[in-house]
Amino acid sequence: KPDVIIDYSNPASLDNLLSYCLTNGVPVVLATTGYNEEQMAKITAASSQIPVFFSWNMSMGINLLVELSKKAAAFLGEQFDIEIIEKHHNQKIDAPSGTALMIANGINETFDNTKQYVYDRHSQRKKREKKEIGIHAVRGGTIVGEHEVIFAGKDEVITLSHSAASRSVFAVGSINAAVFIKNRTAGIYDMSDVLKEL
Repeated sequence: KPDVIIDYSNPASLDNLLSYCLTNGVPVVLATTGYNEEQMAKITAASSQIPVFFSWNMSMGINLLVELSKKAAAFLGEQFDIEIIEKHHNQKIDAPSGTALMIANGINETFDNTKQYVYDRHSQRKKREKKEIGIHAVRGGTIVGEHEVIFAGKDEVITLSHSAASRSVFAVGSINAAVFIKNRTAGIYDMSDVLKEL
């Protein structure tokens, strides 16, 4: 029986994985992207019985970017437009990335989830609305992962960004998550819980 399972496989593996973890009382670190709403509900349900660590991105740096973006959004308020640009390799299937959505969701929480996500603007012939968070995906080459959050105000722009040079940053984050969750009680945890203990 493993101490913890770290999963980077595929959303299609979720049912069997959760079944094993629930039957054997094994904590699980879920690092796979592309889960649908039904699968997210299953993850939440499982967390009532076992410790579940879930994050759209296991990089410590990305999770710090999310926290900084939330603080910036709270400070800047409605005065700045917010746009998120994510870049990944040409083999990535989902767009926008789970990480871009994680960043957007974190920022949106700051605004009591009143913001609307706008993906790509080519089909819209209108001015940008204040309630929007724009999310844009770029796919090309072997880009490991780059995320940029732009706060554009009157006569000034603030940019927060993160770039992963290799996938090892995700492995390190996963190990930190596994160590963190190993002896926890049932519940759902994420990297913000780890950052609080640093």
